Amino acid sequence: MRITGLSATSIRLPLKQPLAFSTRAVRHRDYTVVRVETEASHGWGFNYAGTGGGGVVVAAVDELLRDVVVGEDSWDVERLWAAMYQKVLLHGRVGSVMRALSAIDIALWDANARSVGLPLWKLLGGHAQTVPAYASGGYYFEGKDASGLADEMESYVQAGFRAVKMKVGRGDLRSEEARIAAVRERVGPDVLVMLDANNAWADVVTAQRMMAMFEKYDPYWIEEPFSPDDKRSHAALAARTSVPVATGEIEAGRWAHLELLGQGSAQILQTDAAVCGGITEYRRISSLAAAHGVRMAPHWFHDLHAHLVAGDANGMWVEYFPDSSVLNFRDLVSHQLDVQDGQVRMSDRPGLGFEIEGP
Repeated sequence: MRITGLSATSIRLPLKQPLAFSTRAVRHRDYTVVRVETEASHGWGFNYAGTGGGGVVVAAVDELLRDVVVGEDSWDVERLWAAMYQKVLLHGRVGSVMRALSAIDIALWDANARSVGLPLWKLLGGHAQTVPAYASGGYYFEGKDASGLADEMESYVQAGFRAVKMKVGRGDLRSEEARIAAVRERVGPDVLVMLDANNAWADVVTAQRMMAMFEKYDPYWIEEPFSPDDKRSHAALAARTSVPVATGEIEAGRWAHLELLGQGSAQILQTDAAVCGGITEYRRISSLAAAHGVRMAPHWFHDLHAHLVAGDANGMWVEYFPDSSVLNFRDLVSHQLDVQDGQVRMSDRPGLGFEIEGP
């Protein structure tokens, strides 16, 4: 099935209300959207380019990668991945260039699934009709106190979720304890509470002191406690706390993930297919993780990652955003996932199961 066209665009979507986490504030999001055309179908790929620089991802598609794939067979995903990776070696094996490669790879998988009338999760070998999801939120914003955070987390539980995630790391020990104590009291002892630090801490001593406090409230994991490149500190903290360390969302390529796994830096991998090198590379990483006894809980983009968790025996959780206040990519998607009682119900619509529409 010959690839006949490839286009990329950057879309900036303002948030309805500015949000903050441990290290920075967010007022808008830049998404890159890629469309692949083939002789028999089309496919969509996408990524989050942060709060600026979406044009860099588009330039990588236009100037580096388009000529690698147009005219080729869309089913040659492994060969095309290798050719694209070789093309970008000097420009970026992580970051914006790898996100461009990822988006193209996702679009190829979507186009191929559409061409045979299968939902992507079935093309990937999936059989699970439902996928466990946790409700993700708990951001900081002006005027939101511990009680307001508890209200938010409780609303997710009332909607049927048995697992929720909140941000940590922006405040001091006392204020952070007030937040998690309020949440645990409100949701009860049986709901899983994930913590996301977003690279909050610069040293193991500070992180260990925070974790000693958090442990009293039985968190399910601590996510990204340090810079993503600081694998040694992740491993050191994992050896000093009873709370599993989850990371990998900004990591790209199987080799970097192998370092994470080999050093014991991650007990749960949060690999993002729109960051790591696409679906092709995500599947390789999941196999590496399974060999290390580590399961996958992919980051962000539930519309994509539900397919990967459903299609992968090593899949664990989908991160789900109940509305567009945080992940406003939802506003571009023609069909929303059906979620009931904290479970994503997979559809039989071909490919990813949606079209991407303009803002």
